[in-house]
Amino acid sequence: MGKDIDIIQTAKILISEQIDSLNALNNRINHNFKNIVELIANHGGRLVIIGLGKSGIIGRKIAATLNSTGTLSSFIHASDALHGDLGNIDSQDIVLFISKSGNTEELKKIIPLIKSMQLKIIAMTGNTDSYLALQADYILDVSIVRESCPNNLAPTTSTTTQLVMGDALAVSLLQLKDFKQSDFLKFHPGGILGKKLTLTVNDLCDLNNKPSVYAEDNLDKIIIEISSKRLGATAVIQNKEIIGIITDGDLRRMLEKKQELRTIRALDLMTSNPKKIDHSALAYDAFSMMKRHSITQLLVTSNNKYFGIIHLHDIVKHNIF
Repeated sequence: MGKDIDIIQTAKILISEQIDSLNALNNRINHNFKNIVELIANHGGRLVIIGLGKSGIIGRKIAATLNSTGTLSSFIHASDALHGDLGNIDSQDIVLFISKSGNTEELKKIIPLIKSMQLKIIAMTGNTDSYLALQADYILDVSIVRESCPNNLAPTTSTTTQLVMGDALAVSLLQLKDFKQSDFLKFHPGGILGKKLTLTVNDLCDLNNKPSVYAEDNLDKIIIEISSKRLGATAVIQNKEIIGIITDGDLRRMLEKKQELRTIRALDLMTSNPKKIDHSALAYDAFSMMKRHSITQLLVTSNNKYFGIIHLHDIVKHNIF
């Protein structure tokens, strides 16, 4: 298979070189970047991204990220632009070209046409002295020292830098527009992400299965209630208010202490001030609370009244993580 190499070391060197490149990119985020973000945020049309080769693949991903975070965008392959797709560009659009060299023949043919339409041009390029950079109104400098490819040929560090710059644009625009979770949901209604943003605690609660005991109930009643409802816990109620929770773990710990079982009441076993969540909360928030407190059940309330219990298993089986 050729000469022996240290595979682990090779991978680590590549990652280190790319981190160095991103640190250099971080130092170039300045008022010029701020002006570009504000330009995109305030214009009336789309951000049209044009690229070729690996830069084109990155451009397509950036356009997808922008669209999903509230910035209208489209991608046009540079070759397709020369064969009719320039007709997709509107007089209100801004054009972002992505090119490492900034000197490809396709760009030299397209840019004069874009300028004749009097559109603003943003250049994301690794060569700030290139034809593209000299013709652009704004420049996003994604220059690198070298590719991580040992032959300094295959696009590696350059495409990583382009991708991160695109993400920086998308997230800056997202925050500038105050793009909220509810806005994000409009563009992601399906799949796991859609569930994560829409599945509520109410959707998972079995309203016919609400284990509860009163403060003075004995051990027999507690065990029967926990076992029959199969949620591993029961709420403890007094005067129609939740005052505690008893879990199967509480029962095991009680048996280990070898207490007098006949005298035990729910009040003796319960954990006071249990963790609770409103029925309208997202299932994901319930999961986060369980994880934060290292518990597997949460008492659910509605208008501060006992509504039911949600178990970690109820959330996991919906595969939203």
